Amino acid sequence: MPIPFLTAEWRSLAMLNYSVEPGLLEPFVPAGLELDLFDGVAYVSLVGFLFLDCRVMGVPVPLHRNFEEVNLRFYVVRRIGGELRRGVVFLKEIVPRAAIAWTARAFYNEPYTAMPMRHAAEPRRVGYGWKSSRRWHSFDVDLEGEPALAEEGSEQEFITEHYWGYCAQRDGGCVEYRVDHPRWKIWTVAASTIEVDFAEIYGERFAPSLQASPSSAFVADGSAISVGWPQRI
Repeated sequence: MPIPFLTAEWRSLAMLNYSVEPGLLEPFVPAGLELDLFDGVAYVSLVGFLFLDCRVMGVPVPLHRNFEEVNLRFYVVRRIGGELRRGVVFLKEIVPRAAIAWTARAFYNEPYTAMPMRHAAEPRRVGYGWKSSRRWHSFDVDLEGEPALAEEGSEQEFITEHYWGYCAQRDGGCVEYRVDHPRWKIWTVAASTIEVDFAEIYGERFAPSLQASPSSAFVADGSAISVGWPQRI
């Protein structure tokens, strides 16, 4: 069995989910894919999480094993005969180290950028922050109840159960890669605090949708993950 390109643990995944008009996302859907909708609704998710024990081809990289990531993503599907491969496309991914961003851009053409970052992962509160243009942007969520697996057919299951990544390439093509992990347990969110200049970070196109209140918010406990090598489709 081939060695995965990357292995790690993803932990304390805070997910803020926004319903948007499909037309907002259509220009960003890579060739050969279509938007994946939940009950006819398109979603983008602002996701912050901890990237722990990161290894590239089985080798830990000094000073780059543990870090935060915040990404903005949406959901797509690829149809291959009778198979549906449900995946995500990233609009922007923020990490704290330039070498991580460079590697992701070089191998996958993923839209990574490096900024100073911080996080808070407490028993009942999870938060992520990043610094751009001399100011900090952040979001925090307060948890309630006990974690449980997402119910079958729920929005939580839809958001978390996408196991493929897709990325448009500079020549108009697309690469596909598999992301393997077990199902995650989910905490509901009692309250959230969002202090982000969305126009600055994600552009005027997405700012109106992201400035609205999220349609939903929850936190996944996370797990060990593996990311496969990119394959041209």
